Amino acid sequence: MSAGKVVAVCISKRKGTPKTDAASGVLEVGVGLKGDAHAGDWHRQVSLLSVEQIGYMKEKGIEAGPGSFAENITTEDFPLDSVKVGDRLKVGDSAVIEVTQIGKECHTRCAIYHKVGECIMPDKGVFARVLNGGEVKVGDPIESSA
Repeated sequence: MSAGKVVAVCISKRKGTPKTDAASGVLEVGVGLKGDAHAGDWHRQVSLLSVEQIGYMKEKGIEAGPGSFAENITTEDFPLDSVKVGDRLKVGDSAVIEVTQIGKECHTRCAIYHKVGECIMPDKGVFARVLNGGEVKVGDPIESSA
């Protein structure tokens, strides 16, 4: 699998709302992205979405950008649609995350859905837990880890 790059590191204080690009953050083992509402001891500590998928939504006439779909890490030129549960990804210099879930069921229409009319996270979102912590910032590489 080829290497891509991080184009946004996004955080929000409340679940179900768009996130804001903080440009950098710290992935903590067993927690997720420090300071994010979704951080905690569970299997969806970190969420990822590609800028290409966001571009798909923009082509539909929807205003969207990194963080619009509440993803923590927005990637570019990395085949997120090819990852599988159990895959490990290296992000930045030292962080390693393990894919735990592809897509998610939306039980209620969240703020993202109401803002853009549909959400791509149920099909395209990738969720992971942090195995090795470290700083993550815009421009960092993301690649498969052995």
